[in-house]
Amino acid sequence: MPLTQSDLQTARELKERLARLAPLLDFRVFGSRARGDAGSDSDMDVFVEFEVVDKALEARISEVAWEIGFQREVVIAPLVFSRYEVEKSPLRASPVLKAIAEEGLRI
Repeated sequence: MPLTQSDLQTARELKERLARLAPLLDFRVFGSRARGDAGSDSDMDVFVEFEVVDKALEARISEVAWEIGFQREVVIAPLVFSRYEVEKSPLRASPVLKAIAEEGLRI
């Protein structure tokens, strides 16, 4: 796993906190940190899938990501999807979701 120990701890803490908000179906780190080519100023791209997503949940996810990122000195960029979006909507064919499926590291 190309993630540094610090990245892995950050991702695990974020996953744990997000799972308290709503049923979490999938959680992956993707992008430069997953590939192992992140620079010191690279953000942490995170894919999260919930059964249902609404504005209130999106706001809480952003708050939690900011809190953890602030504590750990990393910008966390969550990409949030509902099960419907991943499985049935036109978004399922997006290049971003395909890249996450290929390179994303499930935590």
